[in-house]
Amino acid sequence: MLAQRLRNLIQSMVLVAGMVGLLLTLGWLFAGVYGMAWTLLVGIIPLVVSLRVLPALVLRMYKAKPLSVAEAPQLHAIVNQLSRRAGLAEPPRIHYIPSSAPLIFSIGSGKGASVAVTDGLLRLLTVRELVGVLGHEVSHIGNSDTWVMSFADVVTRVTRLISLMGQVLVILNLPLLILGEWSLPWIPLMLMLFAPIISALLQLSLSRTREFEADLSGSKLTGDPAGLASALGKLEEYQQRVLKKSRLPGMKGIEPSLLRTHPVTDERIKRLKEIVREMYPDDSMLVCPEDGGPCVPHHMAEVSRVPRRHLNGLWH
Repeated sequence: MLAQRLRNLIQSMVLVAGMVGLLLTLGWLFAGVYGMAWTLLVGIIPLVVSLRVLPALVLRMYKAKPLSVAEAPQLHAIVNQLSRRAGLAEPPRIHYIPSSAPLIFSIGSGKGASVAVTDGLLRLLTVRELVGVLGHEVSHIGNSDTWVMSFADVVTRVTRLISLMGQVLVILNLPLLILGEWSLPWIPLMLMLFAPIISALLQLSLSRTREFEADLSGSKLTGDPAGLASALGKLEEYQQRVLKKSRLPGMKGIEPSLLRTHPVTDERIKRLKEIVREMYPDDSMLVCPEDGGPCVPHHMAEVSRVPRRHLNGLWH
């Protein structure tokens, strides 16, 4: 688990450095050192706006409303406990989205952090599975993933803007190129054309890496990787049912792994099962279902017997 977290951290640092380096290279091609400084300055404004304004806009777009403790005491108790374990100064606010689609996401950072859940998610998952996905989202906040991904999104957008400006300048200078009074720098031009695509692919790869890290951190918070694995399996099954209805008969919908914001669910479940095995190396400590689902410790296995009354008057 420690090796995986270290690998995720190194990969995240390399991806962020690659995105920033690509952006600064475009700025340098425009105006040298001054272009690099101008690029950084232009990027600061949308970054501040995205961190302060975007969370409220996104929640409003989803028609999310805050949930009070009286409306969802168990949900607040779970988030509060996970937040304490994650070392957060205060727990994120909980928002409810009136949608039948099972969806959960975290947004914002620090005191402005929020976790939004849909009605469909609350109805689909068990309490144990809900704890798993909430641990995943609280980990996103604790790991500052919401800030990192906002930063990556701003870098990609500024890269796209500078690339567009460069292409416009090339078009405006086409008469000089035709007259032979200006030579076309092919290498900078190719970089300018493909920079937005490269930056977007790096951003998607960063997102997948941070999802893996949130799986690991969330498992540490809950102590139950199998709960998250079970929830991911249910969410993937629901998504496949929806996609199957939207496709034409005989049509296969395979999304390229490079274009995914989240890792392949099977790979995430596989890694979570490995964490379970790491936490409980002795097979006698686990109960593995026959359907191939995630193994769970004996003390967390499903209860099979019906309640019955004891001689002392208590129900067991």
